[in-house]
Amino acid sequence: MNIIEIVLNGGVILYPTDTVWGIGGDATNPLVAQKINQIKQRSADKSLLVLVDSYKMLQNYVQNIPMEIWDILEKSIEPTTVIYEQPKNLPPEILAADGSIAIRVVKKGFAHDLIKALKKPLISTSANFSGDITPKSFDDINPLILQKVDYVVNLHRKTSPGKPSKIIKWSANRGIEIIRD
Repeated sequence: MNIIEIVLNGGVILYPTDTVWGIGGDATNPLVAQKINQIKQRSADKSLLVLVDSYKMLQNYVQNIPMEIWDILEKSIEPTTVIYEQPKNLPPEILAADGSIAIRVVKKGFAHDLIKALKKPLISTSANFSGDITPKSFDDINPLILQKVDYVVNLHRKTSPGKPSKIIKWSANRGIEIIRD
């Protein structure tokens, strides 16, 4: 099976994102979220990040995107994740306890191309066990993680994808809040 078939059939992959190495799969499949939480040995009440390939795809998963967020996304040079209050068309298993969802528009690279080919968003979370330090390169990933996923992408293993994304939260009550810069 190829990576597209694996993801579409509910498999979990380890892949280079636009920031760091991630574990992910089909964000519309609730079983994938459960598998990822088991692999990472993390609580199901922690939210997962969703990656989309375009602003058009973003609109399929968020009810209201305020102009302030559009401005930030358009001007942002670095990968920027936004936490939205009103997700739609996503399973509750990937949402935060408060019902919000973190989504990042991936503008280029392997993850972008994969999402475009799948025509579906990807779950993305760092390739580490819960509580461990985010690996800075492929070589820093715990070998047990590699054994637990269904597919490991064989690209960019000798380069460091970068640093985790900037995270902002949009709230109708509080406006924009910077969570991680």
